[in-house]
Amino acid sequence: MKELLDLFLTFARIGGLTFGGGYAMLPMLQKEVVEKRNWVSEEEIMDYYALGQCTPGIIAVNVATFIGYKNKGVIGSIFSTAGVIAPSVVIITIIAAFLQNFADLPLVQNAFGGIRVCVGVLVLNAVQKLWKKGVIDKATLLICLAVFAGTMLLDVSPVVFVIGAGLAGWLVKKAGGAK
Repeated sequence: MKELLDLFLTFARIGGLTFGGGYAMLPMLQKEVVEKRNWVSEEEIMDYYALGQCTPGIIAVNVATFIGYKNKGVIGSIFSTAGVIAPSVVIITIIAAFLQNFADLPLVQNAFGGIRVCVGVLVLNAVQKLWKKGVIDKATLLICLAVFAGTMLLDVSPVVFVIGAGLAGWLVKKAGGAK
């Protein structure tokens, strides 16, 4: 039960302290579940983010579910998922109950403007860490550049890019181009 409570509380902290969606939680997720608790590796986090992008639902919830499942099975996935959504449910319920014009308040708009800038920097930091682990040779650099160009030029679902990059990685490995 202690491990399940730890999953819930860890993901509740992540869910309550990250703003900006699933990508914004990546730096805190890396620190908490990779570096501090060693529940998953850097490579597994990248895999879970890729899968979270391809599966229906919110990336943060999907990643929490994958990590919970890896560590404690179905019950672990339930506890970690409940943890990551609990703060949002509580906060949204309070806001809905007491503040009808919350988003229109200048103080709130200015605060969110500052938070968005901060989240952008945190996401860039996470990207830099993932770059070091993911782009390891010329083949992965080419796949990365192709996906980047594709996302900039095409209006296509991210699922297409994830599947395409996975297929490209598999073909490169099969051809002996990556080690």
